[in-house]
Amino acid sequence: MGKVLIIGAGGVGQVVTHKCAQVPDVFEEITLASRTLDKVKNIASQIKRPIRCEQVDADNVPELVKLINDVKPDVVINVALPYQDLHIMDACLETGVHYVDTANYEPRDEAKFCYRWQWEYQERFKKAGLFALLGSGFDPGVTNVYTAYALKHHFDEIHELDIIDVNGGNHGYAFATNFNPEINIREVTAPCRHWENGDFVETPAMSMKMQFECPENVGTYTMYRLYHEELESIVKHIPTIKKAQFWMSFSDNYLKHLEVLQNVGMTSIEPVHFNGVDIIPLQFLKALLPDPASLGPRTKGKTCIGCNVKGIKDGKPREYYVYNICDHEECYREVKSQAISYTTGVPAMIGGMMIIKGLWKGEGVFNMEQMDPDPFMDALNKHGLPWKEIFR
Repeated sequence: MGKVLIIGAGGVGQVVTHKCAQVPDVFEEITLASRTLDKVKNIASQIKRPIRCEQVDADNVPELVKLINDVKPDVVINVALPYQDLHIMDACLETGVHYVDTANYEPRDEAKFCYRWQWEYQERFKKAGLFALLGSGFDPGVTNVYTAYALKHHFDEIHELDIIDVNGGNHGYAFATNFNPEINIREVTAPCRHWENGDFVETPAMSMKMQFECPENVGTYTMYRLYHEELESIVKHIPTIKKAQFWMSFSDNYLKHLEVLQNVGMTSIEPVHFNGVDIIPLQFLKALLPDPASLGPRTKGKTCIGCNVKGIKDGKPREYYVYNICDHEECYREVKSQAISYTTGVPAMIGGMMIIKGLWKGEGVFNMEQMDPDPFMDALNKHGLPWKEIFR
């Protein structure tokens, strides 16, 4: 049916490649590309189907353009670094190819999480007749689709939204991050913002916490409020929302190590001159920490990610919770990755599938909640991320 070019060969890229390979009637040809060719070949060696392996610098637009013109994909799935989003979008515009990513663009030198830079591509993609799908991971991504599904089927108006991300996994290390350490630490140390009464309210990072009991005996976890980019797009496209918050679980051990690292300056993104060389402390820390892609065989436990929604239906108040539970060990058995990579990679594949199959169409730049949630929700059930509902 179509060709896909996957850019990025980390833990998420590994999952996307595996999951695309499982759907040969949709993804007839698969190309995986990254700056590090050995990583690409390692992933390809895990898969029985032929995977074309290529090397590309995703910071180099001419290189990207050359590769895309050579591969001639129907869609590019970008699971490289968020710093590289705009380069890949530029290359897609130049070559006339649809675009999917899993996280918003971030400048390298500033921990800034917003869609402004990518939304500015709206007219260019529209004029080119191309579809750019932003944030097709789990959060952002599935959480946006959950919210759109709730509005379509269960609410006349949504008034409150809590996105709740629990990682009940244990990898056995004293300190490690379950996705790119540089991105993870920038995200959790940034000031928190939540939506309330028509504006974003800023509070210190992780200064608000609550207890959350997961369904299906996953456990009770301490959740910390932080900012996540899907809040920005969801409140824009669903304007009845009066309050929207994002919550994530962290172990006491993680927080203890993070506090120490912050106190000694290791989480800084400001350059430090050392032995005649400028280094970024956070990038140096990333080099010391375990590669998230290596955590798969060690990680045990489950994730529980979902949306708790409050609003009205037929004039009456309603509360609704939709969620997925994912087992780290089951994910590793299937695709050699832990559940954090799995829950991001499966929706990225589904985003590409929606475009190739023509189930989602558009000209311009779109967030997930702007699309019909039903085919995506159906695909989640079929491809490894089944969801359940609770009416409270």
